[in-house]
Amino acid sequence: MKTDEKLNMTMLCDFYELTMGNGYFQNGLKDRITYFDVFFRNVPDGGGFAIAAGLEQLVEYIQDLHFSEEDIQYLRGKNLFSEEFLEYLRHFHFTGDIYAVPEGTPIFPQEPIVTVRAPAIEAQLIETFTLLAINHQSLIATKANRIVRAARGRTVLEFGSRRAQGADGAVTGARAAYIGGCGGTACTISDELFGVPAGGTMAHAWVQMFDSQYEAFKTYCEIYPHNVVLLVDTYNTLKSGIPDAIRAFNDVLKPMGITKCGIRLDSGDMAYLTRKARQMLDEAGWTECTITVSNSLDEYLIQDLLLQDAKIDQFGVGERMITARSEPVFGGVYKLAAIEDEQGNIIPKIKVSENVGKITNPHFKKTYRLFNRCTGKAIADYICVHDEVVDDTKPLLLFDPNATWKKKTVMNYEARPLQVQVFRKGELVYDLPKLEDIRTYCAQQVDTLWEEVRRFDNPHTFYVDLSPRLFGIKQNLLQQNG
Repeated sequence: MKTDEKLNMTMLCDFYELTMGNGYFQNGLKDRITYFDVFFRNVPDGGGFAIAAGLEQLVEYIQDLHFSEEDIQYLRGKNLFSEEFLEYLRHFHFTGDIYAVPEGTPIFPQEPIVTVRAPAIEAQLIETFTLLAINHQSLIATKANRIVRAARGRTVLEFGSRRAQGADGAVTGARAAYIGGCGGTACTISDELFGVPAGGTMAHAWVQMFDSQYEAFKTYCEIYPHNVVLLVDTYNTLKSGIPDAIRAFNDVLKPMGITKCGIRLDSGDMAYLTRKARQMLDEAGWTECTITVSNSLDEYLIQDLLLQDAKIDQFGVGERMITARSEPVFGGVYKLAAIEDEQGNIIPKIKVSENVGKITNPHFKKTYRLFNRCTGKAIADYICVHDEVVDDTKPLLLFDPNATWKKKTVMNYEARPLQVQVFRKGELVYDLPKLEDIRTYCAQQVDTLWEEVRRFDNPHTFYVDLSPRLFGIKQNLLQQNG
């Protein structure tokens, strides 16, 4: 059992990171500079884009990297590692560079989300946690953004803690959902740790605890008059739930001059019930009373409810968001892109596969996002070698790297680098933004995408193109390794 007051996550790595590290150490490769890219190959749910998230947790992990004496003793007991390597681990800390796409940025397949430049052992050791942090939160942020867009401006709350894949899945999942656009969470600790607004009112158990539903509603209104949302489907929504809620509002809130309140539905035909509920509330004079619905919702069910003219002000979404149930794996990978020789020259590396989609883009790279200066909309992403500079005062020829005859010349555009430097020589050089600012930035950046890219079904493919120089390097390596 760990005795550190703060849980040390350094050993949260695949065991082969350590066996490879020991091998690098034994063969004099521990100081060999390597370049690794984190990227993904397919957008979840067949969507047009994903949302980058998880960088803050990666930063915290990197800053706390160290092997405790308990870790060293555990590894010694495996009888696989040299004493010299264990001594190296005893003084281990990260000394490399990390570049990353800011959280909340729309991202696309094949482009680097995170780039790690570091000595081989350091770069290998952080692979597992890097993927864990980026994959999980990017997945949830992406799913949440789909659900929020389906709600057409109505508030979406994250309700998934009790169905999440473990405690961390609930806590950081709520954070990612907020980045994706959710208005808040039911997960209290996510508010305490990250500032994700937490809220909630009652469960069915509250109603069942009292001798009558009216008494339960009246008591709640008396205790929380400025935060009333009554759960009206414990017994019969239309015959007793809403009538008892209106009675409680009239008896407690109305004399206090309070007009803002709400009801929640967690079962039944939501389209029919919310239309009837809205009619009953309005006729009783409670026109400002909001209607919240929950119960296994996702983007498609929300879309259908609104198409059926459901009268809903707010959605509570749980299991299908926090687990990304429809496609619960993001699929980000961590692949070697280059190494440096003893003179510091960058030597590009490529992974070849019979599966064309698994062939990597080599070299230390830079990605630009091109924006139309008139509309502000994103045109394409342009991946080039790290020392290439896009001059956006001149026309730029783009071509599809998978179908090179497809070409387009873009003019009147702005080229913005996609990644920022996060660590330099092991030191944090990036000011982590506030979560609220990340959420706002995410909404702004999603809005730069054309509606055709944002649609759920058969979205338009947003092009991620290679510079001629990078494309040529890749083709040469393919010929050499074919």
